[in-house]
Amino acid sequence: MKYIKTLSHVGASVGLGAALSIGITGCGGQSQEQGTQQQQKQPAFVVIEEVSQGRYKIAEEFPAKETRIILKKLDGTERVLTQQELDYLIKQEAAKIEQGTSNLTKPQEAQVSQQGMGLGETILASAAGYMLGAWIGSKLFGNPAYQNNRKAGYKSPSTYSRSNKSFKKSAAKRTASRKKGGFFGGKKRSGGFFGGGRRSGGFFGG
Repeated sequence: MKYIKTLSHVGASVGLGAALSIGITGCGGQSQEQGTQQQQKQPAFVVIEEVSQGRYKIAEEFPAKETRIILKKLDGTERVLTQQELDYLIKQEAAKIEQGTSNLTKPQEAQVSQQGMGLGETILASAAGYMLGAWIGSKLFGNPAYQNNRKAGYKSPSTYSRSNKSFKKSAAKRTASRKKGGFFGGKKRSGGFFGGGRRSGGFFGG
């Protein structure tokens, strides 16, 4: 828990520190799937933990200013996955999705839930997957099995539930902020087209 609390504190700070200087920025009738995507189309800080040799689960994730994925190995070492590593892993997983061999799109099996997934699968199962894997499109996010299978990528049901709540709350705050700010995000001002005080003497107030 100390590890997770530390990450939560780091994730909330600006820049996330020099140790996390390698960042990935995301691209930017309501069905449940569409609602989930809207909640999670925002940057995420994700901790992926190796639970057995070559098998991984999502240990923690929450909204952040930039998408970053921390990999915690069995030997206790931790590091940030680079853009190149993410591109490679997602490209590999996209090929498996195309071939129908990815655990994300196959019928869910108890074995997957207990033992974890491959690293690429776990990345795409996380909140960051909606942004990093956006180019895969309907091959992944339009697959009915994906929403159920991705839950197996989390370390526990409470981890999945906590993540969902945090992203719902973040999405609601962003929506409220946009509504409050208006079209230009500023306060309503009186005094004509350019927002200055009322003056006499023509269109520009001269």
